Amino acid sequence: MDKNNTYSIGFYNLENLFDTIDDPNILDDDFTEEGKLEWDEDRYQNKIYKLGRAISEIGTNEAGEPPVLVGVAEVENKKVLNDLTGSSILRPFSYEYVHYNSPDERGIDTALLYQKEHLEVLNEEIVPLLVDSEEGERDYTRDILHVTGNLHGERIHILVNHWPSRRHGADETSYKRVKAAKLIHSIIERVKEEEASPKFIIMGDFNDDPQSESIKTLVNEAKLKLYNPMEKLHIPDERGSLSYHSKWNLFDQIIISANFFDVTVSKHTFIRADILDERFLEEWNKKYEGEPFRTYVGRKYLGGYSDHFPVFIHLKKK
Repeated sequence: MDKNNTYSIGFYNLENLFDTIDDPNILDDDFTEEGKLEWDEDRYQNKIYKLGRAISEIGTNEAGEPPVLVGVAEVENKKVLNDLTGSSILRPFSYEYVHYNSPDERGIDTALLYQKEHLEVLNEEIVPLLVDSEEGERDYTRDILHVTGNLHGERIHILVNHWPSRRHGADETSYKRVKAAKLIHSIIERVKEEEASPKFIIMGDFNDDPQSESIKTLVNEAKLKLYNPMEKLHIPDERGSLSYHSKWNLFDQIIISANFFDVTVSKHTFIRADILDERFLEEWNKKYEGEPFRTYVGRKYLGGYSDHFPVFIHLKKK
């Protein structure tokens, strides 16, 4: 590949990137020095350094530099994003970010990091996901972040997601994630009223696998042809972006509109997708060897990166 014209776009769930300061408006008490996780400045700075290193490695084998765009999940606020983008490894790439506080009761949000020399942000909005809990009360979950920008002069729409969790069971909560898929359909339809052939990059921690009902609903029922390159990467017994009970899930996905394959009209064309599951991000403990090297297991501090691996795609620019 010609590294000068190949660019990576990534997504990474950062596993509870909280600062050490107690915010009375969210449930962050555990992530303080006095909290049960004993989250202090040394542990925080270690995590910032490690996440910066991981992001700097996303797709670099082919692209030659860190990703031009990175969607992230589980960030507390602008302070942690400032510390992350200003960390020693990422600072030279002048990342900026788009972030809004979400209504999530834990205070974890999504954000989009971008290298400003590659992306010009034209518009940004949050789209609230209104779902009820099993008890009929509102489930305060993450909004969908919609950023419109010019990537090397080509207009694209980026949707960053962190869909409702499976906390009360995958089947029991599936309806929430199906509703999130349909909310994306409404965003696509609204954009299509203004643009003839809009280009979308839909990324996130969907809390569902490529074969799940919600993702199939998203891809197959949209009024715009979508393609999920992550579908071929998920092997439950061998590979994914996170592991649960010795089975792999691929909740972290990047889905694109099919016009990224049209070389006649597209400035950027899709090349490949992958999971960044290199050895430095993996657990070394024999019992969990090969799984993501996470920050905590329960209350036990491990000092790793995240309980998710990053995922990415490569685009070729004309």
